[in-house]
Amino acid sequence: MLHVYAYDSLENTSKAVGKFPDDECAVKGVCGLNSYCTFSGGKQVCLCLPHFDKISEDTQAGCHRNFISTACLGVGDNHTYYNTMDEVKNVQGFTELLPTMTKLTSKDDCRQTCLDDCNCDIAIYYENNGSCSKKSLPLKYAWKTTDTTDPDIVFIKRTAHRNTTVQGLDVVPRTVIKKEFSGAPLIVFVAIVSGLIISNLVFIFIVFKCQVGMCRMIWRSKQLALTDEIAPRSFSYYELYEATEGYKEEVGKGAFGTVFKGTLTSTRKLVAVKKLEKVVEEGEREFQTEMKAIGRTHHRNLVRLHGYCNEGSNRLLVYEFMSNGSLADIIFKPDHQNRPSWKERLRIALDVARGIHYLHEDCETHIIHCDIKPQNILMDENWTAKISDFGLAKLLMPTQSRTFTGIRGTRGYLAPEWHKNIPITVKTDVYSFGIVLLEILCCRKNMELETEADQIILSEWIYSCYLAGELEKVMLDEEVDMVEFQRVVKVALWCIQTDPTQCPTMKNVIIMLEGCAEISSPPHP
Repeated sequence: MLHVYAYDSLENTSKAVGKFPDDECAVKGVCGLNSYCTFSGGKQVCLCLPHFDKISEDTQAGCHRNFISTACLGVGDNHTYYNTMDEVKNVQGFTELLPTMTKLTSKDDCRQTCLDDCNCDIAIYYENNGSCSKKSLPLKYAWKTTDTTDPDIVFIKRTAHRNTTVQGLDVVPRTVIKKEFSGAPLIVFVAIVSGLIISNLVFIFIVFKCQVGMCRMIWRSKQLALTDEIAPRSFSYYELYEATEGYKEEVGKGAFGTVFKGTLTSTRKLVAVKKLEKVVEEGEREFQTEMKAIGRTHHRNLVRLHGYCNEGSNRLLVYEFMSNGSLADIIFKPDHQNRPSWKERLRIALDVARGIHYLHEDCETHIIHCDIKPQNILMDENWTAKISDFGLAKLLMPTQSRTFTGIRGTRGYLAPEWHKNIPITVKTDVYSFGIVLLEILCCRKNMELETEADQIILSEWIYSCYLAGELEKVMLDEEVDMVEFQRVVKVALWCIQTDPTQCPTMKNVIIMLEGCAEISSPPHP
């Protein structure tokens, strides 16, 4: 407000002579953007236009829209909105108007013109001359006048429609006929869909974690089972003491230890526990030898090593339990009762031959068993023959075919080269197998003193019968294919040749036993 004063220099006084403008709200800048000035309680007050809110507690700071303008959305937008024009009277003073349009027939045309104009936020209809002006945001320098004789009409564009009386103004909403849109259903829909997606993802994640955990458990159990099948495991001395009930039931005795029957508490599996009992130095050597030899082998005709104990001075080996004893038990029975038939004995011989062949040629490190004899050939519950007791085994490097070593094995089954100080080869096992094969044929030991003089040494007796064509003398009282029996005799005689170079390999032994090769007449062994 500008006040005008007059100063009288003669009287040295001043007095007010007037003020400009007469309406104090007509002063530009009294109120901020998007607000208008009015009087309330004898003083200026700044109020917001319809559907505008104060920016701050300072009423002169101005106002801003309380809705989002959608007037300029493109045709391709998926939403349809209701845009309305609120009709306000007695407010004037808007400046910076868009070009004035005349010759409008009515205020409805003025309103519609603003609705159709993307840049128009306010339309002013002048009733005295029928003209229309448009204005865009921000709005400034507005005030409420008290002259109501011929008021201009102000239309303010907004979104949504409702009957509103805003801060003392008469606001009459005018609705343009368009499809009404409410954001609430869309928000609810999005929330529901999002919740379902999140729930499904959480469910899938939980199922996936459970499946992974289950797969890990199955894999671990299979891995443990596989490890138990193909690799020896370490047992504590207490575990084996408990499994054998304090080494209660003895089932066999070897050169380096005693074998006890036991049951593993974890798997309830029957096992044979071999407890080494020799002096520490010798026992340690034999223990390490047997561990290295059988720990890396896996064949149906070899006794499987399940584990070991290497605790303090205790050295024990845990084998699969062979329920039908040894080959010696079933072919050396004094009463000749319940002996296996000829076909069964031939099958057993082939089992032993295949096990030795595996040791000589197919396992990772070639092994000379050094102690093939009926006592070391065990029978499982299916009467499958399996070679055991690797305590005397000799390992061969991949580049080796022979080795020097002290005499090993059992008297009566030793090859001649053990006594000649010459290199030991796999042929020593072939010789031992030949003796075992003769024993399987006749179900008697290679040496028996309580018999006729020419029959004491089995190999000598069989060879003499072979030369004389009288092999029926060495046959048991059973039906036997004579051609097949003679073939097996010739294989055994070739295996026990004094010159190891004349002995066949175990591969050729198997071929001949199966009748897949012609066999020449063997020389005297």
